[in-house]
Amino acid sequence: MNWILVIIAGLFEVAFAFCLGKAKETSGNEMYFWYAGFLVALCLSMGLLIKATQTLPIGTAYAVWTGIGAVGTVLVGIFIFKEPATFLRIFFITTLIGSIIGLKAVSHY
Repeated sequence: MNWILVIIAGLFEVAFAFCLGKAKETSGNEMYFWYAGFLVALCLSMGLLIKATQTLPIGTAYAVWTGIGAVGTVLVGIFIFKEPATFLRIFFITTLIGSIIGLKAVSHY
């Protein structure tokens, strides 16, 4: 169950990065809306991570959380913000996914 919390927390990490990207593109009241979304997603992400690490090893849980956030943020950048999808970016994001799976596989929880 706590690994599910880590995954959801990682998705909220992607959400707060997305909100930062949208805030950068806007101005006025809309910008503040995206910053508010950032704060909400940040609090939810951290709260879920705190809850999950009460029973999971902190090193593995944190690494998986940041990995989900990193992979998700790169994908959001490519698909939503039209960042380049070069061979090397895809290669390294793939190795990061493999590392996340490997960390989870060797975790004893």
